[in-house]
Amino acid sequence: MDVKLPKLGEGADSGVVVNILVKEGDSIAKDQTVLELENEKAVASIPSTAAGVVTKIYIKSGDRISVGQRILSVEGAGAPATPVATAASKPVAKKVVAKTAPEPELEETVEESAESEAEVSDENVAASPSIRKMARELGINLGKVRGSESGGRIVIDDVRVYIQRLIKAAAKPAVSATTSAAPAKPVAEQIDFSQWGPIVKKPVTPLRKVIARRMSESWHFVARVTQFDDIDFTKLGELRKKFAAAYEAKGVKLTLTPFVLKAVADTLKKYPIFNSSLDEAANEIILKEYIHLGIAVDTDQGLMVPVIRDVDKKSMLELAKELESLAAKARDRKISADEMKGGTFTISNQGAIGGKHFTPVINLPEVAILGLGRGALQPVVRDGRVEVRLMTPIALSYDHRVVDGGSAARFTVDLLKAFENFDEAVVKI
Repeated sequence: MDVKLPKLGEGADSGVVVNILVKEGDSIAKDQTVLELENEKAVASIPSTAAGVVTKIYIKSGDRISVGQRILSVEGAGAPATPVATAASKPVAKKVVAKTAPEPELEETVEESAESEAEVSDENVAASPSIRKMARELGINLGKVRGSESGGRIVIDDVRVYIQRLIKAAAKPAVSATTSAAPAKPVAEQIDFSQWGPIVKKPVTPLRKVIARRMSESWHFVARVTQFDDIDFTKLGELRKKFAAAYEAKGVKLTLTPFVLKAVADTLKKYPIFNSSLDEAANEIILKEYIHLGIAVDTDQGLMVPVIRDVDKKSMLELAKELESLAAKARDRKISADEMKGGTFTISNQGAIGGKHFTPVINLPEVAILGLGRGALQPVVRDGRVEVRLMTPIALSYDHRVVDGGSAARFTVDLLKAFENFDEAVVKI
């Protein structure tokens, strides 16, 4: 009995094998996790659709596999089901014009499935007479349809998915010579660097490919402007020290980031244009009535941005707990795709690492991102007197197609006030 890769969810047809958790000769149960699959930035656990003894494994770590592809074979198995992979791999449907977070190789998969497949005879495919009749009436070659049932049998859902792929492929706009599009990427020149000394080759991971694609698209599509300023973090530092023990008694570490989340959320309420997205297809600006803040997390594998939802409605304790949990899951690559979607504004804090000034890249389809650098004690003139204050550099990058410079300046001024006049009552448990 063959075990095949089940459906991963809408819009996701493939992934890269990260870990294979069984070996030939192992006895496995139905729904037991047999491999971990990376889809976009999430790592999903893939269950077996049958029970038995593993007789053959057809994949290896690093392989890109697609829905319906054979994973392994088992003996003594019952009839397999066709489950949907765990919630961790289920992507959220989204409408994005200036894309920064396409599913890995999704566009390539659509093209391959809908346009580039070679003609295959449908005489030997497994399908019911009613499916064959419908295919003939629609002019569909069943040899191109990937069957999801046992033995590759084609059902109505498989035909529907195939038609949707054809529609997506047909809807992709063709870029003509007269179209104002991105300049063609020059052909990469391969250089033999070993001629000058020893080298080590390291393959580009799927996660790094996603990050590179997102950053390139953001750089091309956005009219970027970055507003710089310095924020007085003295009061926040004092509040953190004052209430740190109370939070530790609740099992969570109080850092400055929950303060930042609260201050940003309050300021976004005053300036909803920073909590929006540009829909170029509909020629509309989408103002979101929810505040979901993305937090850039530095991991061994690359940058990941988990999203904390409804920040304006949560207490400091709730934010501290959720922040700690999501950051740990991101570093362990256990965070789901859903937990990194739906953000309305992103915060990137390099202060803990030691970075100071930088220009953060906007995380499309958002229109702004706040970067924070390392705080330092500095002499500051306040009310005619020189005082030593904890000053932290900030950088607000925004999309000038949506946000005007005056709005950015006012946003920054009010954000500074939100930090410097932070209400102690908000911190109390």
